[in-house]
Amino acid sequence: MASPGSLPAPGEGRVGAVARGGRAALASDMPFVELETSVPAAQLPPGLAGKLCSAAAAILCKPEERINVTVKSDLPMVVGGSAAPSAQLLVSSIGVVGTAEQNRGHSARFFEFLTKELGLAADRIVIRFYPLEPWQIGKKGTVMTFL
Repeated sequence: MASPGSLPAPGEGRVGAVARGGRAALASDMPFVELETSVPAAQLPPGLAGKLCSAAAAILCKPEERINVTVKSDLPMVVGGSAAPSAQLLVSSIGVVGTAEQNRGHSARFFEFLTKELGLAADRIVIRFYPLEPWQIGKKGTVMTFL
């Protein structure tokens, strides 16, 4: 367990849990993983959304039932000035994407997954990490702060 004021280990919980009223890590922290690609839907591997959900759960150390995945294909995209097939991954979560050290490890594992599953070179993929705060996620008619 992280000491007060320190960052938790991956999957250990959200940053600042002690500062937010002494509550333990939220059991309902919910990472959002959004894959956008110019690859046509017909060329994506079957079950890609489910595979990405499983991979994200393992990479972010979160249970699969808390991962939210969206896959958008057939998008007009230009990466590095080229319209060759490409993808971008957006990963948003509370507490597990907030530091360079965390994201360096996440990036390596997401790139391994994406290059294999999409058949794209690493230079055709971009990943963006967004740390979230509990007040930025609505659920059950309120925000995560109050759940």
